[in-house]
Amino acid sequence: MSIAPRSGGHRLRGADRSASARRGRRGDPQRPLRVVALGGGHGLAANLRALRLLADDITAVVTVADNGGSSGRIRTEMPVLPPGDLRMALAALCEDSDWGSIWGDVIQHRFATEGELDGHALGNLLIVALWQILEDPVEGLDQMAELLGARGRVLPMALDPLDIEAHVRGEDGQLRTVSGQWQVATAAGRVEGVRLIPARPRVPQDVIDALGRADWIIVGPGSWYTSVLPHLMIPEIAEAIRTSPARRCITTNLSVGAQEAEGMTSLDMLDVLLERAEGCRFDALLADPTTLGDALELAESAQGRGIRTLLRQVSVGNGTPQHDPVRLAAAYRDLFDDVYGDVETEHAASVPGDGEHSPAGQAHVEHENARHASAGDRTTGASSPRTEEDMHGADG
Repeated sequence: MSIAPRSGGHRLRGADRSASARRGRRGDPQRPLRVVALGGGHGLAANLRALRLLADDITAVVTVADNGGSSGRIRTEMPVLPPGDLRMALAALCEDSDWGSIWGDVIQHRFATEGELDGHALGNLLIVALWQILEDPVEGLDQMAELLGARGRVLPMALDPLDIEAHVRGEDGQLRTVSGQWQVATAAGRVEGVRLIPARPRVPQDVIDALGRADWIIVGPGSWYTSVLPHLMIPEIAEAIRTSPARRCITTNLSVGAQEAEGMTSLDMLDVLLERAEGCRFDALLADPTTLGDALELAESAQGRGIRTLLRQVSVGNGTPQHDPVRLAAAYRDLFDDVYGDVETEHAASVPGDGEHSPAGQAHVEHENARHASAGDRTTGASSPRTEEDMHGADG
């Protein structure tokens, strides 16, 4: 079952998305830079916190297969999309104001009680209430974005709730079938294949339109099999990405080899993505050489396939694989401006248009001077702490 759009296209109030972007398109500074970010969960939220420092015309296209936590409980009671990842994307795009700060905290608030509300996120309940009132999931998300003063738009990648099923090979060599996003993300063993149920869900026209008018499409970071690859598995979205005039970037995770990516390297993950995106050309790859031990091999492989590579510290730098929004924004700024040349690693880089919220960010490096990164500062996938790319279930 799924939510049917309201007939007649009735709106409560039109969300005002006409404000000029902080950063115009190169060669046409009067037109806002249009960015579409694909993913889900904490990886997508980290991306959006960076992108909102650069542009106003942002569209987040969010995976809708979560079956854990509050979202999973809601799905068992109502025929609705899981709201958790959509909520996190909206919170990440909240405006820089007291209003945005307070409402961002409100929708992220999780009840702690002895009763039925325990563990539910208030934002999930608000989103579902809007869906029931408006009978239109896209309109409900637009109204929530307007309430939050969100710098951009959040769209579900499908209008039907999805389930993920995977073939996972365990340590004993046996291949078993695992069903459910949370179960796949936390299953012991190596994922060898995934499929969506249903395989061809209905896709919002707004998603296709956003991809068609984008300047940049960014795939990742996030849980590779359960948040990133599903976008490429829906034929209409894959075709819209392939035929879009936009430039396309793959942003890698800060750690690999854990949970659903058990036993994999960054190069393995790139291979899986490119195999799934057959016929789609990618223009750029962004990776952090201070957290990935195989960054050089990854860069060389990408560049051998015609993908320009930007190796740059985008992590917080305290040994945990967490993104620093200002460093990530600085890397995207250079990517959007075609600045791939080397600069000194201690060079201060500010994010245009962000004023006092633009502290120094570590400047980017190409793959050849990634060799100067200290091996002792790198984290491996096997020993990495819990990351923003692999949190499932508890945050639904």
